[in-house]
Amino acid sequence: MADWTIEDVAARFAEAAETGRRLPRVRVQGYFNVWPTFAREAWEAYPEEDRDYRPLPPSPQAIDRMLETMRWVQWLEVDQRHVVWMRAKRYGWRDISIRAACCTRTAQRHWQRAIETVTDRLNQAMAVAP
Repeated sequence: MADWTIEDVAARFAEAAETGRRLPRVRVQGYFNVWPTFAREAWEAYPEEDRDYRPLPPSPQAIDRMLETMRWVQWLEVDQRHVVWMRAKRYGWRDISIRAACCTRTAQRHWQRAIETVTDRLNQAMAVAP
């Protein structure tokens, strides 16, 4: 691959967030429920009980890319991590700015700087590698 760009890194973070969403839920092993299932009305059902839609599980290559992307997060400060992951999960800039306790434009600049930091580190690593 040629040099990493900001768009490539942002797309990789978005893909990692989507891959994480598609992973199966973690459940406690060893417990079971002996109660019968209740037929509930539509207004009584919880959102978690909606089992009609299940996203397809991610491929092993997508999981490997997600794990690689999660290692990149260690190069960022904690506040930058929150901004990058919220944007990768497609939160709006207003929600991100509320979480970061700043205005919308400042949150965009924080995101931009965090993505540039990761891009620079990746390009430096490629320059050093034979």
